[in-house]
Amino acid sequence: MKRRRIVAWGACVVTLVGCITLVAVARRAKLPAADGEIPASQVRRGDLDLKVVATGELRANHSMTLTAPSVGGGALQITRLAHTGAVVKKGDIVIEFDPSEQRYKLEQNRSELLQAEQEITKAKADAAVLAAQDKVALLKARFDVRRAALDVQKNELVSAIDGKKNQLALEQAQRVLAELEQDIKSHTASGQATIYLAQEKRNKAKLAMDQAQQNIDKMHVPAAMDGLVSIEKNRDASGGFFFDGMSLPDYREGDQVQPGSGIAQVIDSREMEIISKINEHDRSNLKTGQSAEVRFDALPGHVFHGTVKTVGGMSTRQFWEADLGGKFDVSIQLSNEDSRLRPGLTAQIVILGDEKKNVLYVPRQALFLKDGKRVVYVKKGNGFEQREVTIQSEGESRAAIEGLNAGTEVALIDPTAPRKAGNSGAASPSIGGGTP
Repeated sequence: MKRRRIVAWGACVVTLVGCITLVAVARRAKLPAADGEIPASQVRRGDLDLKVVATGELRANHSMTLTAPSVGGGALQITRLAHTGAVVKKGDIVIEFDPSEQRYKLEQNRSELLQAEQEITKAKADAAVLAAQDKVALLKARFDVRRAALDVQKNELVSAIDGKKNQLALEQAQRVLAELEQDIKSHTASGQATIYLAQEKRNKAKLAMDQAQQNIDKMHVPAAMDGLVSIEKNRDASGGFFFDGMSLPDYREGDQVQPGSGIAQVIDSREMEIISKINEHDRSNLKTGQSAEVRFDALPGHVFHGTVKTVGGMSTRQFWEADLGGKFDVSIQLSNEDSRLRPGLTAQIVILGDEKKNVLYVPRQALFLKDGKRVVYVKKGNGFEQREVTIQSEGESRAAIEGLNAGTEVALIDPTAPRKAGNSGAASPSIGGGTP
């Protein structure tokens, strides 16, 4: 009897466990269609404000870079530098460099110029003295030739030996005259060459002095247009080692810079614009001339106004981005100037699009993409029915549609998507707008 009782109790336990298992399996296999399991919303009628919210970056449409002058002699030292945000006019001095080395070169070249001019004066004087000496020697040589020629004419009256001597004397005087004439030509050419070399030395010194003066003038770098000053980052501060994202200080007075390095920019504040990228579904809500409100992260509490300047006609897509849609480039022209604005500032943008009056709309979460069609899931009894809709326009959080009536309940998550068992209330089916 005791054994039969144990077997009976065992059979009851097995049966109870089997029933519990079947109930659990049945509950797991049941679709979450009951009220409270699928969040829903209603189709509403009203006005739809098609605002577009985006993030952008402030850029200067027109700017000019001020660089350290390209002069020889190594690094230059900044002695004066306008601060970032300073308002300058065309011709105002923005940067000054230490001109000591260039002034030293100027004085050195001036000394060489004076020395070359003295050498020219001496060379001309030497040439004049030598020319006078050559002139006297030439007159004497010509006189000797003339006298020897007169002696030769007396050969008929003298002995043959004396006649021969007179002839030899004439030939010797003629040779001396010819050699002297060649020497005079050489002296003249040599004197001119000496003067020419001294003049070239003077020209070289004058050119170097002019170059040094120009370099001194270059030590004062003026603004080429009206605008705001923006100081560049000093990449030489890290010893030439630099990588993207590295924090670098701005250039400041006393820094050593290499010739040709960009030190500052003068930005035309009247032509600053914001560059942003908008999602593909917002492209139809934008057009040029629309108003925009801009808030910069660096200037909390200040609202700037602008207008949409351009809207890109082609979408771009980065291969590392997870978004399925493309991005369109948008530029916004600011309406008001502010000396605190700097290129590179991050901006939060609200573009005030058109307003749709008296339209049916649903949350964008309620829209899904199925087989290339936009659909919603309409509440029907204890479940949901898939229904295709036409999208008139989409805002940041709501979309105007056709094909449904006001008051119709639609699911905010895909009821056909698989969900994790045991957590139906916090399930994670695909969110509205996604693909199955």
